[in-house]
Formats: sequence, structure tokens, C-alpha cells
Amino acid sequence: MQQLLMAVVTMVAGVLACAAYFYGTNLILDLIFPSKGRSGANASRNLRISNAIRPWLFLFPALFAMTIYLIYPVIESVWLSFHDRAGQNFVGGANYVWMINDGEFRQSIFNNFLWLLVVPALATFFGLIIAALTDRIWWGNIAKTLIFMPMAISFVGASVIWKFIYDYRAAGTEQIGLLNAIVTSLGFEPQAWVTIPLWNNFFLMAILVWIQTGFAMVILSAALRGIPEETVEAAVIDGANGFQIFFKIMIPQIWGTIAVVWTTITILVLKVFDIVLAMTNGQWQTQVLANLMFDWMFRGGGDFGRGAAIAVVIMLLVVPIMIWNIRNAAKEMKGH
Repeated sequence: MQQLLMAVVTMVAGVLACAAYFYGTNLILDLIFPSKGRSGANASRNLRISNAIRPWLFLFPALFAMTIYLIYPVIESVWLSFHDRAGQNFVGGANYVWMINDGEFRQSIFNNFLWLLVVPALATFFGLIIAALTDRIWWGNIAKTLIFMPMAISFVGASVIWKFIYDYRAAGTEQIGLLNAIVTSLGFEPQAWVTIPLWNNFFLMAILVWIQTGFAMVILSAALRGIPEETVEAAVIDGANGFQIFFKIMIPQIWGTIAVVWTTITILVLKVFDIVLAMTNGQWQTQVLANLMFDWMFRGGGDFGRGAAIAVVIMLLVVPIMIWNIRNAAKEMKGH
């Protein structure tokens, strides 16, 4: 109850602080550059200056937070990546040389590559198929709600749910894991699914696909509804069947949206951390870059240099895709 009360107090205080900031800064600006009661030239000059400053007053909190929580950490991470374990002595590119020669880092790169191949493709594909099918049935909105629900669950919460699906008990004992319960009911031996090398990566990927399919479905459903009815009607008149309409008429018209969804999920996959940490903690050859960075940065005494170097690699992988995604989204907005 105390935590709930503190949360409510914090939210109320935050809203009041924001209102006080915007009201106070605008009041001060109007006092410094008054436009009322002034002559025509002075009033016009002050109004022009205040109008130029006012947007920055609204942007300042966001810019300040971005500087503290994004720009500064990036600069600090790059700086630390060229220093030793304690982040004090300059070691040049030694941390990057270590990464190239480290087997666990190479395993993490390989696993991240697998995630990149599978998760965006499956989540986008399932989201597209579900979006197309649910628009054709009367209970489509109910189905969309159920499929979108995993988006409301944190990655750790989703991992806990899927732990019960993959749970393993020794052969001959009652299986509480859904998958092993099905396997044993069919007469096969139960398996410790998350410990099977290579395949365990796909079992972890299933969690993120389950979560992100709802996101892809919502965005692609909106795009499909934006397709002009005349185009589809013309295709029907020309004798096109359902598959031809879907793959040759609909998909080409929403290809830009598909690309945005794909790249958005790709960025998320490059930063995947919570699922691996909660399910395997990188054991049994499931290590990924973000979890490896966490291990080096905060565990075993911490190695700020190596942890920061891995963080820089993740950033370099994410930034080009993010820039392309933003530009593509901007082009889509201009098109509409």
C-alpha cells in the first residue's frame, strides 16, 4: 500500500511540476519581452523574440533528459571502451581486439544474427496474415485484442509465463510444463528444452515472436485498411483470386509499412536482453550481445572497458537501421 501511495504521489507531483514549469517559464518570458502596452515597433519585436524562444521552453525538458540519459551515456561509453577495467587507464583498441578473439563474443554475434533472421520475419509474417484474416471475420476485433495482449506484458513477465511452458521434470514424474506434458502424453521422453544447444535459441525467440506479433498486426491492419477499395474491386473484376489480390495488390501497396515494422522489430532484437537473462542467463550457448555486455559491466567485479566496448558495438549495429527506419517512416508520412 505504501508503494502504491508513493507511486500516486510521484505521478501527481510530476504533473504539477510540469504545469508549474510551463506556466512559470512562459510568465517570465512575457515579463522579459512584454508585448502588451508597448509601442508598435517594440511590441512587434518582443512578440517576434518571444515566439522564437517559446518552443524551446517546451522542448527543453525533453532535450535535457535526452542529453542526460542518451547523449552523455553514449559519449561516456565510447570513452570507457578505450580504457581499462576500472575505466582509468587508456588502453587504446585492446578491448576491441579482445572482442574479436573472444569465443563468447563470437557466439553472441552468431546468436544475435539468428534472432535477426527469425524474429522480425516471423513476427511480421504472422502479424500480416492475422491482420488480413481478422478483417474478414465478425469477431476480428476480439481476436486482435487477444493477440495484442502480450504487448502489455513485460519481457520478464512473458519469460516467466514461458518458463512454465518449457518447464522440465525428470522422466517418470508429473510434468507441469505444458510442452513436456504434451510430449509425455504422446509417449515420448520429456526434454529440458532450454538446455538443448542451438534449438534453445529458437525456443527463446518464440517468446519475442509471441509478443511482437501483436505490434505488427496492429500497424499492418491499419495499413491494409488504407488500401483504396477501388483497387481491390478492379482486381476482382479482372478475375484475380484471393491469393493474387493479397500478394500482388495489397502487399505492394503497404510494402513501406512492412519495412518499417520489420526494421522496428530488428532494432528491438539487436537489444534483446530481458528474455535471455530471465530464461537462461546466457547459458547453454544462448548468450546475446546485450546480456554479455551486462555480464562484463556489472558482474564478476565489473570490467567497464570491455562492457562499454560491447555496448558500442550494439550501438553501431542499431543506429544505421534506426536512421533508415526514421527516413522511411518520414517518406511514408509525406506520401499520406
